[in-house]
Amino acid sequence: MDSVSWVALGSALTLAGLLVSVLVWSRRGAGPGLRAVAWSLLPLAAALTGILRLAGDVVDAVGRWAVRLVLSPVVWLGVVVAGLAVVLWLVGTVVSARTQPKAVGSAPARPRGQAPVASGRGGVVEDQDDIEAILRKHGIR
Repeated sequence: MDSVSWVALGSALTLAGLLVSVLVWSRRGAGPGLRAVAWSLLPLAAALTGILRLAGDVVDAVGRWAVRLVLSPVVWLGVVVAGLAVVLWLVGTVVSARTQPKAVGSAPARPRGQAPVASGRGGVVEDQDDIEAILRKHGIR
């Protein structure tokens, strides 16, 4: 379609919208009627700025892609390869999580809420006392 055809389409859509706007104005009042007129002018604006043609090109391209997707075995092979890649990535993640070695010499897990024991430096116990004082001040402990 050429530029004149797109402007004609935009004008026709705008005219149809304006007819609906007259009905909206008469039934609901001036506010909704003016909003309907504003919406009705958008197809003409889109045609004059070239956005309507761009939208038509996008719809055409998506349609051609969809037809090619349905009818082309090469495209379906690409979909299968993409699916295989996702499955392999998920299996690799699970296998990696199960086979990671545990840290040697790591401390055993403490029950929740139990404070760490001082290791000769004294910092941990002092920090724990400060934390408990703050908690008591706020009525948490």
